[in-house]
Amino acid sequence: MIAFPRTALAQELVAALQGKALLGDAHNGLFLAAPRRTGKSTFLQGDLRPALQAAGVVVVYVDLWADARRDPGTLIAEAIARALEPRLGLVARTARKAGLDKVKLGGLEVDTSKIGKIDGLTLTEALRLLQESAGQPVALIIDEAQHALTSEAGEAAMTALKSARDQLNEPGVIRLMLVMSGSDRDKLLRLVNTAGAPFYGSQIQRMPPLGPDFIAHVAVLIEGQRPELKPVDQTLLQQAFDVFGHRPQFFMAALGQVLSPLAAITGRFELALLEAAQQQQAQDEAQMESDYLGLKPTEQAVLWRMLEQGPRYRPYDAEALRFYRDKTGHPVNAAQAQRALESLRQRMPALVWKSARGEYALEDAAMHRWFEKRSQAGGWPPAPPQGLLPLQDD
Repeated sequence: MIAFPRTALAQELVAALQGKALLGDAHNGLFLAAPRRTGKSTFLQGDLRPALQAAGVVVVYVDLWADARRDPGTLIAEAIARALEPRLGLVARTARKAGLDKVKLGGLEVDTSKIGKIDGLTLTEALRLLQESAGQPVALIIDEAQHALTSEAGEAAMTALKSARDQLNEPGVIRLMLVMSGSDRDKLLRLVNTAGAPFYGSQIQRMPPLGPDFIAHVAVLIEGQRPELKPVDQTLLQQAFDVFGHRPQFFMAALGQVLSPLAAITGRFELALLEAAQQQQAQDEAQMESDYLGLKPTEQAVLWRMLEQGPRYRPYDAEALRFYRDKTGHPVNAAQAQRALESLRQRMPALVWKSARGEYALEDAAMHRWFEKRSQAGGWPPAPPQGLLPLQDD
């Protein structure tokens, strides 16, 4: 993957997190949504983190999808602990040399013999200690933050972080910056859109996708390495990038293939790249159609309702049960709908996501885009191939 710094965007977000932007509430928490594989994590680690560090901010980064088997609440606590321990170790050594058994940090009296073991500290206390021991603001970046909502400990961690923000920050003084990113806006909304949500009232920002400046950068690299290809048709490159869903990894992999000396391509490589993008899109959509047609009628009806309703989806209300009955041709009660939802969750890969509160959403937002595209074209619902009998409910 090529390096493409997004320095200007990072600097803008740093200023917003510091409360220096004229409008917006990023200093209360920055919530960024971007589809999977569109460069979000690369930006957070390669651009935003260094920009924050250059501004004198201690950065703690945690990816809640790094280990999906572990509780997200634990991952958050451990990331803070890893940042805190070396700093407290220095404080402990200094205190012990001075003959002190205990030292006060951030208003807390800490036993120097236990520093480095943050068991018993709340997240607020740990973040306060980190900020006080560093003497700098702290930024906590949580990638795929929506995953925190899948466990009670994760939800509790989010509530604790909101409390930490409120306790550490004052008007005009930002000591704790929170950055939450997610690959699904509908799921991320659950952190902010109800009165009981941890960050109720905050706004979800759409992270700008890579645009024409990225394509121009790629074109310059191609022309530098392959002068015989000048001038590169940037319009066709942009079209291919759009069809790839602005996913740089897939775009660059296909570009490497069409530019390979082993590629049997006649004509311009840009056209071959666009064709590769269209083939990839067709394969993705064919897979989603196959997944849908492989479901039982109640599972299809439940998924259809979820696709249609989006964040408004309520699985067991009277209107939803009526919808299931209309689509399946037989009554569906709440217990049957729940079994269908759990079946959709247990598939590999999973089609449905569930929060600790029992809320359901699509696992991959790409399926919703596929649904909208087919609906607008009058091609919904998908029909099974001729001669193939649909599955039946148990």
